[in-house]
Amino acid sequence: MFKVVSMNKPLFLLALSLPVTAAIAQQTPPAPAERAARMFEALDTNKDGKLSKEEMPERFRENFSRVDANSDGSISKEEHVAVLTRSQQRQDQAKKKDGSQPRPVPEGIEAQRDLAYADTDNPRQKLDLYLPKARKDNKPLPVIVFIHGGGWKAGDKSGGLNNVARFVQSGEYAGVSVGYRLTDEAKWPAQIHDCKAAIRWIKANAKEYNLDASKIGVWGTSAGGHLVSHLGTSGDVKQLEGTLGKHLDQNSSVTCVVNFFGPENFLSMVRQPSTVDRTKGKDYPEALLLGGAVPDREAVAKEASPVTHASKGDAAFFTAHGTKDPLVPYAQGEEIHATLQKAGVPSLLQEMTNGGHGFRSPILDERVKQFFDLHLRGIPAEIVTSPIMVEGK
Repeated sequence: MFKVVSMNKPLFLLALSLPVTAAIAQQTPPAPAERAARMFEALDTNKDGKLSKEEMPERFRENFSRVDANSDGSISKEEHVAVLTRSQQRQDQAKKKDGSQPRPVPEGIEAQRDLAYADTDNPRQKLDLYLPKARKDNKPLPVIVFIHGGGWKAGDKSGGLNNVARFVQSGEYAGVSVGYRLTDEAKWPAQIHDCKAAIRWIKANAKEYNLDASKIGVWGTSAGGHLVSHLGTSGDVKQLEGTLGKHLDQNSSVTCVVNFFGPENFLSMVRQPSTVDRTKGKDYPEALLLGGAVPDREAVAKEASPVTHASKGDAAFFTAHGTKDPLVPYAQGEEIHATLQKAGVPSLLQEMTNGGHGFRSPILDERVKQFFDLHLRGIPAEIVTSPIMVEGK
């Protein structure tokens, strides 16, 4: 158990961290312009045909004015596509010259990519495994599993390496990045079935890679935060296990959860203030996930909400959420925290003061490390949860 101390780049390289899905039926990735256009659609959450600064991931907002070529205070689809296409072309040219990969593996890490966890050829149902080349000892390694965001309709597993690399390089952890089917291919509960199949695969193959199957932490952002939260609360819900893969003898329970600004209760979120209009239509992210507007799909929305399944014995949680998140209200973080506490589940809520839908902080990095070290390696820690002010607002 932990103790809580509570105290009341030159170009817009979005393609590197928020990639969108390739057409599942294709074996080759879409052209840069098509890829950029899909990304624009995923980011344009209020569907007004332009991107505001608030709709952009926080770490890219400093480049907003460079992409806003006509200085009208918003980014049009044409401006977005033009910049990302030029960026991708430069990357392709560099790759031809030196043979490098778009996402090189950092020094000290061994990568095994595209491992099929569901016994299918679907490129979405694969994971990347990252192992340290130099381990601290010969003991089985605890595992940190990263699940990407993107509104369940965009993103892929390639960005997970950025998040788990520092843990793997330490020689103390293995890292995994999981892909899952997006809403253009399958509706809920396909996404959680995929994630649970990936956890079962890790456990079934733990001996081969010298992993500790009893020490698995999951970490996700936005839609990925929702999915890791669901893994944390529904490990004992048999009807949500699915039947994917060869390892149904394994369970999908996890040890701990790091949830960054994930939706936690679709039924309450639809009523909360947001730049996403959830009061009508069926093209907002949750509606695409559930197969219809939340008010019309209440039973499915309830099942898909992590708060529904919270109960004593669930995984320990660390939730970080921005107080000015325009897409997933801060109240969602408060709700999962309160629900877990009421159920007797260890939970920490980290307020990111003035933070939007995405943030960076070395203080937060250290607290996340303490949380994983505590629950996966047994290193005692007093984890401070005093608010962290997000700079650059």
